[in-house]
This record gives sequence, structure tokens and C-alpha cells, in this order.
Amino acid sequence: MSRTYASIEEIIGDLPAIREVCVSLRETLLANLVMIGEIPAPTFKEEARVDFLLQRFSECGLTNTSSDECGNGLGILPGKTRDRNILLLAHADTVFSERRDHTVSVHTDHIHGPGIADNSLGLAVLATLPTLLEKLGLELDSGLILMGAARSLGRGDLEGTRFFLENNKIPVTAGICVEGVQLGRLSYASAGMLRGEVTCRVPEEYDWIRRGATGAILILNEVINRILSISLPRRPKTSIVLGSVEAGAGFNIIPTEGTLCFEVRSESAEIVQQIALELDDIMEDVASQTGAEVTLDVIARREPAGLPIGHSLVKQTREIMSSLELLPHITPSISELSTLIAHGIPAVTLGITDGERLHEQRETVKIDPIFTGLVQLVAVLLAIDGGFCDESE
Repeated sequence: MSRTYASIEEIIGDLPAIREVCVSLRETLLANLVMIGEIPAPTFKEEARVDFLLQRFSECGLTNTSSDECGNGLGILPGKTRDRNILLLAHADTVFSERRDHTVSVHTDHIHGPGIADNSLGLAVLATLPTLLEKLGLELDSGLILMGAARSLGRGDLEGTRFFLENNKIPVTAGICVEGVQLGRLSYASAGMLRGEVTCRVPEEYDWIRRGATGAILILNEVINRILSISLPRRPKTSIVLGSVEAGAGFNIIPTEGTLCFEVRSESAEIVQQIALELDDIMEDVASQTGAEVTLDVIARREPAGLPIGHSLVKQTREIMSSLELLPHITPSISELSTLIAHGIPAVTLGITDGERLHEQRETVKIDPIFTGLVQLVAVLLAIDGGFCDESE
């Protein structure tokens, strides 16, 4: 079905044929997914998973494959011209420790295992894409840069993507960020964000009777109550996510140290900054009242930015999704997309399939919707390559 497309309508007309080829690669994709999913890849320890990705790239015939100084895995599929390049990336790390059992279970209609949705599937799609394009007989005008991004999550703070964009010499025309879930996801803007870690330490000489406290847990509880009392506006949309609390070692041991991880998200940079100042006041006040050391470590920040809804990339992506009977779930991103946008690269984030139990041991993805997600991805790739997503100067 090799051809040159003259319009987005012609691409949409070929979607059924593209789907047939995607389905024919079911076993290849699932094999890649299982093998990637069973390689532990906590943030800062993605090397083995990236090595596997590079091996797959080489087996697909990509001659320009390498990892960079930050641990990103890169494969380049040259295009017919040298003046356009599309960056297709998926983060390689997961939230799961290498001590977790990473066994992946394959069933008739679903697959489950830690990190299988976020983001083993995204990486498996990159590993399969060169074979898919070859089987489709598609030779792009644009060069295709495939990247498994390292150090994305948590304290990684998108370091791999930022390193690549700051040091890469190849011009990038546009980008697509690939996430395992959810199918129908469409992100084209980044939200304002502050990610923080509150640490409470009780000094050895702490006067428990005078202070009236019973350990770090109650002090962190006071911090949580104060955070929950912060007034949040309905517009612009703003939220505070309390992600995790760690403290204590047993039933009868008073905890002297604890940690709270949280994230502030808002459509407004000013609101994020205002909440940051309130958080500083909370830490100071709780510390003075309890006599404990209460500190806030800001791990990451994001500025709100993005494409307008009328941008050609957004419009064409929505048209493709509509043709596949997908209702776009438009949500701002705080992940790799925000870094591309910050560098002036038009980009979107797309989900590949439906999933559930995200970030649980039995994280699950559904198999059949994957092929709709692949068709969507190929179609958006063709639309960018054909220049249908370019904005006029």
C-alpha cells in the first residue's frame, strides 16, 4: 500500500488497510511488550531496558542507534529529505522498584504486570514501529527519531528529554509522545506544576512531654491538614495531589522521620507560585509549633504552555481520532510534552489503549484497542510527514 498522500482525507481513507497490517503484527508487538515489561526500569536505572530497545532497533535494520550521556536510547530512520525530522518518544522508566516481581501475564484480551501501561507499552510501540512501517511499505519524507527517554519520572524530572533537546544537533519539526494509556488521550498543552517532598525529622533531644506530640506521623498529619485547607480556585483549574506518605517502622516505635510527596497542578503559573508561598509558610509554622525540622524540597516545576486548539496539528489529530470513533479526552500534560513545547516544538501526547489499576502490581492493558491506538499513531505520523500539520508563517 506504499503511496504518497495528497490530503488528510486520503490518509483517513487508508485507515482500514493500515489496521489490517497493525493486527498482523500482534505477536511481534506483544512479544516486545512482555520482554520490555519484565525488565525492571526504575528511574535512574533504565539501562537494561534501553539496551533491549536498541537491540530491537538494530534487528529492525536501523543502523544509526545509540544511547547518549543521559541514558536515552535513540534510533534514527532516515527520511527521503534532510530538512524535516519527527521525534517519537516514550519514557523508559517506571515507578516500580527493581525489587518488585516484574512477571508479565498474558491473557486472551488483556495483559497485566507492573508498569505494563506506564510505560512498557509505549516503549514496545517504538520497538515495533520500524517493522510496521516496513510492512506498510511506507517511506517517510521526514526522518524519524525514535527515543526511549530516560530519567523522566519523579526526581528524574524529564532529565533525559531535556538533555536530548538541549544537545541534539538534528532539527526537530514536530513530536509525538507515546503513552500506553488511555486510548483517546490528547494532550497538546502543559499545565503549571510544582512537585514537592516534605520531610519531617524529630531531633534526638526532642521534649515529647512538653511538645505534646507523638511522632513524625502526627506532625506530617498537621502538614497535610494545612495543605488541604489551602483555598483552590475552580477557574483556572487547580488541584493538589497528595501522592504518598512514608513513616514509621512498627507498632510500638515512635517514628522520628517521615516524608510526604505531593504535586500542585494548575492552568495558571501565578496560582502555582501563590500556593508555593503558602506552602513555605505552612512548613515554617508547623516547625515552630512542634519543634521538629519540617522542610520542603521542590523536585520539579512546570510552566503552563501549549498549542492553541486551532493549531493544524491539533485539528488534524482530532479529525483522525474522530474517523476512528474516538472521543478525544483533552487533558494537559506535565510529562515529556511540556519539554518539547518549552523548546518551541509542536507536539501532542497520544494514548495507545485502555487500561486500569495504573501504578498497581496488577497494572493492566487491554489488547484489542492497541491496534486502534497504532492506527491513530501511524495516521498522525503520516499527517505530520505530509505537511498537513504545519502552520503557515
